[in-house]
Amino acid sequence: MSVESIAVIGSGQMGSGIAQVASLAGYSVILIDVKDEFLSKAISTIEFSLEKFVSKGKISEEESKNAKGLITTSVRMSDCSDVDLVIEAVPEIPQLKFNLFRELDEICKKTTILASNTSSISINELASKTNRPELVIGMHFMNPVPIMKLVEIIRGEKTNQRVCNIITEITEKMNKTALFCNDSPGFVSNRILCPMINEAILTLQEGVADPEAIDGIMKLGMNHPIGPLALADLIGLDTVLHIMNVLFDGLSNEKYSPAPLLIEMVEQGKLGRKSGVGFYVYS
Repeated sequence: MSVESIAVIGSGQMGSGIAQVASLAGYSVILIDVKDEFLSKAISTIEFSLEKFVSKGKISEEESKNAKGLITTSVRMSDCSDVDLVIEAVPEIPQLKFNLFRELDEICKKTTILASNTSSISINELASKTNRPELVIGMHFMNPVPIMKLVEIIRGEKTNQRVCNIITEITEKMNKTALFCNDSPGFVSNRILCPMINEAILTLQEGVADPEAIDGIMKLGMNHPIGPLALADLIGLDTVLHIMNVLFDGLSNEKYSPAPLLIEMVEQGKLGRKSGVGFYVYS
């Protein structure tokens, strides 16, 4: 079992970033999405990012050229039938991912590893939709993918140890650090991060301080690179709400109950950067 070719399903912010770091690591990458326009935008994003890396001296012009040459695109799921690893990066909608894993299990060769970039959905549940649970694993990349060093690797109950070793090797080849956890609601990153964000929202809701002060105190006092409210805007308030609901449902503890202000803002379409307004306004 070795990995030479990778398919990335979903060409949004996360998927394009994963395709970029995989190609820079020397892997042949096919980036798949439902529309050519999504793929064109993703390629433009990747090219812009690679140009920035070259201008900063992080990679050479030749490395950038080679990486771009290793990426192909497709709107046909069947084109990933012969790859060695699939990394799924579609929207964080459980049924969408469950259906995708069923489809991938039928399309891909029997030895293909199926990985999910999910930030909260159970790897065991995803694995149960396939006939290869031993080959299913979580690869939770951090945003922005080309810059952040961590990949949170989530073992399912049936994930083969050899698969864990291969994914560790691939992650390190991508110049990332692989840190493992077992499947549990929110894994490690979001079980800790999202309740902190939720508490910041409650602090705002209760009139303790304004957004700039809350974020400033956490940045200057706790040495966080970005405040929790600005981070919520970056992640997407709908995603934060989804993860809080996963934690609340999975752990059955009131401390994970989403802040009413968070629910209200999502209902109003104030989702953060992607909608142009959240706790801050974006032009």
